[in-house]
Amino acid sequence: MKEATDVLKIVGIVLLALFVLAVGVPIVLAAAGIAVGILGVLVGLAIALIKIAIVVAIIYLIVVGIRAVLR
Repeated sequence: MKEATDVLKIVGIVLLALFVLAVGVPIVLAAAGIAVGILGVLVGLAIALIKIAIVVAIIYLIVVGIRAVLR
């Protein structure tokens, strides 16, 4: 069981790193003024929300799968 929690921690860290790269970097670039126009920022925020929803859905499926296996 300890190995499973270690694997989950590693998967969580990897997903967090991917999230930061996919969402955080464009936001930082937009804050720095590289992205021009309000429309570009709005599209970027919409894409970020979609990415967040996908990550949450994947995490939910992983948790439900692990819970099903442990039962």
